[in-house]
Amino acid sequence: MTSAPQDAAAGAPPRLPRTHPLATVPLEDAVARQHRLLECVARHFEGEQLFAADAGVVPGHGRPRTTARAEAVLADFFGAEDAALVQGAGTGAIRAALGAALRPGEPLLIHRAPVYRTTAVTLRGLGVQPAEVDFNDRTELADALGSGSFRYAYVQHSRQRLADAYDPGEVLAACRAAGVRTVVDDNYAVLRVPASGVELGADASCFSLFKLHGPEGVGAVVGTGELVGRVRADNYSGGGQVQGHQALDALRALTHVPVMWSLQSREGAEAAERLAAGEVPGVAEVRLANVQDRCLLVRLHRPVARELPAAAARYGAAPYPVGANSRYEVAPLFYRLSSSSLDDSPALADWTVRINPMRAGAGLVLDILRRALRDLGADSGGPEPDTYGPDADGPPT
Repeated sequence: MTSAPQDAAAGAPPRLPRTHPLATVPLEDAVARQHRLLECVARHFEGEQLFAADAGVVPGHGRPRTTARAEAVLADFFGAEDAALVQGAGTGAIRAALGAALRPGEPLLIHRAPVYRTTAVTLRGLGVQPAEVDFNDRTELADALGSGSFRYAYVQHSRQRLADAYDPGEVLAACRAAGVRTVVDDNYAVLRVPASGVELGADASCFSLFKLHGPEGVGAVVGTGELVGRVRADNYSGGGQVQGHQALDALRALTHVPVMWSLQSREGAEAAERLAAGEVPGVAEVRLANVQDRCLLVRLHRPVARELPAAAARYGAAPYPVGANSRYEVAPLFYRLSSSSLDDSPALADWTVRINPMRAGAGLVLDILRRALRDLGADSGGPEPDTYGPDADGPPT
């Protein structure tokens, strides 16, 4: 195919790299997972306890009884030894786990990629020494793990760079074989992918329950009894506890998330296929990618990516996120690439938007995109979508 037209002011449009999105959960498997979650709830709650919540530092528990029961459900569901609910959502969970695991000044093995902004603040605050290794390079990873320099590695389950291709399960297995313990950032991945970090053998999975339709500010650390126990011991203040009503709210929300996310993944895949078929004029390329959440990356023929979110909002799209799949987000999201993605590929800023269907169907996503591009005068000017790129051999990935 011929290249997309160039804009004299903006220069040649950059190509999207080939992406390697994480596997998702088929709908029938998601239904089974949702049913299993309710089986776990039934094992740890008696009926009336689901309608009443307590508060405070209950003697013997150090936290509300309801919170302790909700934590037991999470540990049971993920096959872990223990779980702790924490304040601060996903950032708070990561901070709590790394703070419990690491000593100031200790080296921490991480992937060579732009670090998520709030995670960078955590690493700086804890005073650890990040050591970067390319997780896509098995030899480089093996050499680092074999050096004996690290007690812990930190693995972000979702992609940090658009072209990342490493299998998180393989990275965790290599760490475990080398005797290096692991903390996994499972934000944007937990319940979306077939297995979370702790289910793949990590010492801890950290994630936001706000991103799973739960209440604002609640996160979870799920993992070994030793590490989670230290998280709980560090969080001894009554003001730091997740109160019982918050824990129940998070648990109720969680019970519909597996099916919701499976449907969302399905609609995203359909939208990508239809864009690849040329249904929307003005689209040059499309990829499915985990940037932060699983989204469509849409490169346009014209450099109007910065203006597109506001134009799409006139037709019902959300122009910015709240919590990335929070309870507030129902309309499809039309937004810029994540900050870490733009740190790695700044040239994409004018040409590429990310689109998350949220609760919408593929038809609405395409209709909003078509109208917004028409309003911006960007619905023409190029050949059919160059969807696959020069090194691709299949549908948009």
